[in-house]
Amino acid sequence: MLKRFAVLGIFVFALQACSTKSEYKTFLHDPLLYSNTVHELNTVVMGNNFPPMVASRNYAYAAIAAYEVMAAANADKYESLGGQLNGLSTLKLPAIHPEADWQLAALMSYMKVGESVTFPEGSMKAYEDSILTLARKKGLPKSVEAASREFADSVSAAIIRWSKKDNYLQTRGAEKYTVTDEPGRWVPTPPMYATAAEPHWMEIRTMVIDSASIYEPAPPPAFNIKDKNSKYYQEVIAIKNAIDSLTPEQKHIAEFWDDNPFKMNVTGHVMFGSKKFSPPGHWMSVVGIAAKQAKSDYPETIYATAKTAIALFDAFIQCWYVKYKYNTVRPETVINQYIDINWRPYLQTPAFPEYTCGHSTISSAAAEALTSVYGDNFAYTDSTELEFGIANRSFKSFRHAAEENNWARFYGGLHFHNSCIISTDIGQKVGGHIAKKLRMKKEISSSQN
Repeated sequence: MLKRFAVLGIFVFALQACSTKSEYKTFLHDPLLYSNTVHELNTVVMGNNFPPMVASRNYAYAAIAAYEVMAAANADKYESLGGQLNGLSTLKLPAIHPEADWQLAALMSYMKVGESVTFPEGSMKAYEDSILTLARKKGLPKSVEAASREFADSVSAAIIRWSKKDNYLQTRGAEKYTVTDEPGRWVPTPPMYATAAEPHWMEIRTMVIDSASIYEPAPPPAFNIKDKNSKYYQEVIAIKNAIDSLTPEQKHIAEFWDDNPFKMNVTGHVMFGSKKFSPPGHWMSVVGIAAKQAKSDYPETIYATAKTAIALFDAFIQCWYVKYKYNTVRPETVINQYIDINWRPYLQTPAFPEYTCGHSTISSAAAEALTSVYGDNFAYTDSTELEFGIANRSFKSFRHAAEENNWARFYGGLHFHNSCIISTDIGQKVGGHIAKKLRMKKEISSSQN
């Protein structure tokens, strides 16, 4: 009898040991950890005051790196983006070591590329160390960690090499925007009077669309503030009247979609900055919310993040091509100069031309990407802004959210509504094009089910 209990005791101990040894997998294989890591990069981007188009570059390359790790480990269900994205050849990667944990490798690759694309090395180190420390406590073997790191570094190196050829570094020393007194041309706006942001962003290499000019919108209404019957004058008066009589609901919509990465607050002689997630950061958060609600597994969470990040990246390039082609003045400048010198928009005007609307363009593109993953009529509550003291908003679909964003930029006093409508249409085309062209998730035939 004693011998039987001894054997039983050894068996129970072995089960407990196996459970403890694999506990790290429960932690590392939770898709919420990936979404939390995306949020961490979002926080680092916010802390560094990067403008939204630059932020989209961090998100896109990081997400693609994680995706390539995942696709290599799940080749039966997902296809590599090598040979599909502009300038990215088929990746020549080593075979994944049997001991490698691909979910950990995806996290490592995401963090390494996310910080390397723009930030100084080590920006994500404290966060990565915290993950590894906890995973080790939960039984992560050194051999598994080392094998995962090796594969992550191989993928990261390939994506970083590719990123360095996108013309970003060349645009750092490009000619600055020239301010002139030409009527209708963009000039810096209060309170910062900052110089025009990224006037050469349209020169960045796109990922999927053939060129920044692939979808050419109609020109904006001709500048004509004197003729009260002109389309331009009517747009100006419409936005002035709207801001002068905003309802509480309209103010909430404007604030919710403000996404100003660095707002300059002026109180008397005191000036201080406040930060929030930028527009692409907001949509990266929405991906995490959708993935959690849909109970997406780890691969699908990475897939949705990468597809959305690519759409955001290309949409910014397309929009910036239009912005600096027309260099249109902001409503605030026109109204101050010709109608009311004391008028101010509800939100702070960003430092780049008015037409077309960046937030509307990228939001519609992101909505199309997400719709291609989770379907239309995917109702959800967006809690992104809660950490900034702004109440949640609920939407019937991603397209519904993008449509609200359209109005948000008008309610904020930042864009004429004509610009928002056209931008929404262009964003849908960019996002739809990307969703249709990219081959990422493989279709499983009925015979395989």
